[in-house]
Amino acid sequence: MNILKMENVRKVFDGTLDVLKGISLSVDAGEVVAIIGPSGSGKSTLLRCATLLTDMTEGELAYKGESIVTTVDGKAVYADKAALKKARGCFGLVFQNFNLFPHYSVLKNLIDAPINVLGIPKEEAIETAKVLLEKMGLADKIDAYPCQLSGGQQQRVAIARALAMKPDILFFDEPTSALDPELTGEILKVIRQLAEENMTMVIVTHEMIFARDVADRIVFMDGGVIVEEGPAQEVINNPKEERTQRFLNKYQQ
Repeated sequence: MNILKMENVRKVFDGTLDVLKGISLSVDAGEVVAIIGPSGSGKSTLLRCATLLTDMTEGELAYKGESIVTTVDGKAVYADKAALKKARGCFGLVFQNFNLFPHYSVLKNLIDAPINVLGIPKEEAIETAKVLLEKMGLADKIDAYPCQLSGGQQQRVAIARALAMKPDILFFDEPTSALDPELTGEILKVIRQLAEENMTMVIVTHEMIFARDVADRIVFMDGGVIVEEGPAQEVINNPKEERTQRFLNKYQQ
């Protein structure tokens, strides 16, 4: 089943800065898609448009077959509040800078949205949080506050918080870019485990070997367009486009 479908997405900032130039991307249930490319290629903007944090200028967006954005007379038109709320329930987003609530304990960070947004009973939300923290290797940090955790631990809490909302698809925006190499390994291990459990994911990353080994498909972006797309091993090991080759040459081990 198609979880996410984006067609001809354009984003223009301030009427002049064309950041996305007609991007189309679809993601099926259980698929892991890695988006790679140089800084400024539009990767994070694409994720922000997909997760309704940034309004697209033009294009189509649908979750699980339900249209969220259409285009009328060259302008993006968004669905009503009820449809947007339903769409937000389909996805979770993990930021590069964790974005945990600093004044909330780890437990409260995990249960706040399930209780207040999804209406899940408190006891059930707590049980789910405990299971997720156990899975992340953080069962002993349930009462800690973000400032008491390492960067890798904070990011694992952020992933658990996203999972607590039971999303159909998880978006990661460079989840390891704020971490040192040792902590990066912690997070990549968690994402690898989620991939093995068939979690649908879209991951913007600079970790090429990880993308090759974990993703089903790789999308290489540059200058606001998709330059190359295909099976992960193929794109990383045998890129067809010269621009992709030049980009990947910098990452050769």
